[in-house]
Amino acid sequence: MLSLIVAIDDNFLIGNGNNLPWYEPEDLKYFKKVTLNHAVLMGYNTYLSIINRIGKALPKRKNYVLTEKAIIEGDGIVVTNLEKLIKNYENDELFIIGGKMVYENMLNRVDKLYLTRVAGSHEGNVYFPKINFDEFKLISQNKQGNLTFEVYERKK
Repeated sequence: MLSLIVAIDDNFLIGNGNNLPWYEPEDLKYFKKVTLNHAVLMGYNTYLSIINRIGKALPKRKNYVLTEKAIIEGDGIVVTNLEKLIKNYENDELFIIGGKMVYENMLNRVDKLYLTRVAGSHEGNVYFPKINFDEFKLISQNKQGNLTFEVYERKK
């Protein structure tokens, strides 16, 4: 099952360069709770930003990296066959965690969407693609301060 997890502000901003445009500890805890013990799929720049931020790949998760590079530093696994990878996760969640290009290429394929809304407008230059919410059903919503955690499932 393909799931996508992302935090956006009121303008669908997701990044400032190769960094998050905000520091929200509760969202980071949520991300960890949701993705822990699952596989995550990301682009090379997202992988590098994680390595730069925490010094290693995300722990207790298989870190798959979409890249044309043959070898990458750390514990990331280079994806050479995306379709095979997706097929291998038909019965388990594979989380799409960014960046922009990966989100754009995978949004129309995801079964589930974990969306954190960060209230307000922030400074940055990387935006999430437009979501057709008519294709999704809201299944849970939890507001905590300036964050709203929403989970959507694709309508059958």
